[in-house]
Amino acid sequence: MLEIKNIKKNYGKNEVLSDVSCTIEKNKFTAFIGSNGAGKSTLLNIMARTLKADNGEVIIDGKELKTWQTEELAKKISILSQFNHINIRLTVRDLVSFGRYPHSKGKMTLEDNEKVADAINYLGIGHLENRFLDELSGGQVQMAYIAMVIAQDTDYIFLDEPLNNLDMNHSVKIMKILRKLVREKNKTVVVVIHDINFVSVYADNVIALKQGKIITQGKNEEVITKEVLQEIYALDMDIYSVNNYRFCMYYK
Repeated sequence: MLEIKNIKKNYGKNEVLSDVSCTIEKNKFTAFIGSNGAGKSTLLNIMARTLKADNGEVIIDGKELKTWQTEELAKKISILSQFNHINIRLTVRDLVSFGRYPHSKGKMTLEDNEKVADAINYLGIGHLENRFLDELSGGQVQMAYIAMVIAQDTDYIFLDEPLNNLDMNHSVKIMKILRKLVREKNKTVVVVIHDINFVSVYADNVIALKQGKIITQGKNEEVITKEVLQEIYALDMDIYSVNNYRFCMYYK
């Protein structure tokens, strides 16, 4: 389990997170939702220790985050930011192999190579493994980055807006893969995401933020309601049930 307690973060005079507390349930798919500037990405990066909070603490599996050794933390948590760009020419397999660095320190073993192959196959991109990243579409590159995260083989996987600029086909593939990671590999997946309907279909738990504060948190069906979404987004919307899934209609 991951506990966030009284997290505060300011950028200058701008308060981005204000006394935020929540719990991330282990072996579940949790989504952070909220409008731009709500503090979702900031909170995710504080949870991954890629950003320092001004106050508060994060406890992962009973141990305060700042007390973890960097090498051990890299085996516990992986994070994929929304801005991924490497200035060297790599193949897909080269990129995915980076995920093994916390384990291999650059000296790949048979086990490391097997983990890389498994991650590539899990994403269904074996036909791309020897292609260079700059030869691929945005969706294919994003699949390669997610394979890299899977190869890292951490208990907790954090992704910041992984569907940005992707077509519907690749978006659905990625969401299905994240759902499978929870169901088949017992991973704990936390995603910052804007598409409410993807959240409604795939997430177990939802944490809703607005102006640096948590408005509500809980199971999917408790948070994805007309009242909560109207408060967060200031939009009139209706929610319909289709094949036992709830879909939000806000295009009016």
